[in-house]
Amino acid sequence: MVCKGSEMNTLFCLAQNIQKTFLRRKWQFCFIGGIALQRWGEPRLTVDVDISLLTGFGNEEFFIDILCEKFVSRIENPRDFALDNRVLLLKSEDNIPIDISLAGLPFEEEVIKRATDFFFLRKIALRTCSAEDMIIYKAFADRGKDWADIEGILLRQEKLDWQHVEENLSLLAELKESPHIMPRLQNLRNKC
Repeated sequence: MVCKGSEMNTLFCLAQNIQKTFLRRKWQFCFIGGIALQRWGEPRLTVDVDISLLTGFGNEEFFIDILCEKFVSRIENPRDFALDNRVLLLKSEDNIPIDISLAGLPFEEEVIKRATDFFFLRKIALRTCSAEDMIIYKAFADRGKDWADIEGILLRQEKLDWQHVEENLSLLAELKESPHIMPRLQNLRNKC
């Protein structure tokens, strides 16, 4: 399918094509990052497609090899990089970056199970992570733009499952040895 129109339409069209490929193969996945943020937070320009693909542990090479045949790599030795870093860095024919996270942790599996479809354009429905999981991902990444994105989600979403956020994020923050994440999120929550 050839996508025409604005950059955002092209991005959604690419995401839809990727989704069709994953669904045909019966792969478990969801969109995260900028596309999911368009659903839950303050819309902002995003120039890439971020996907969480459930590969488990030990099966990554199967998925990597298939995806490297379908898309162009953005780096040399994409297979080794993906196995070491659990992210496959690809691009579309139009040079749109595609980041595929190789999900294997129980939390990541649950994120994918909780994902739901959302119509971004009249004919393009994409499976995205929940607002709560978007907050968890963004807080865990802990960059300035991520905290701004979280603020946008908090301003737009009135009903959030805070127990889910706190239970999962506290464990991840502990693993990352970043104890400042939970208080920072609470401060932002109080502000919004």
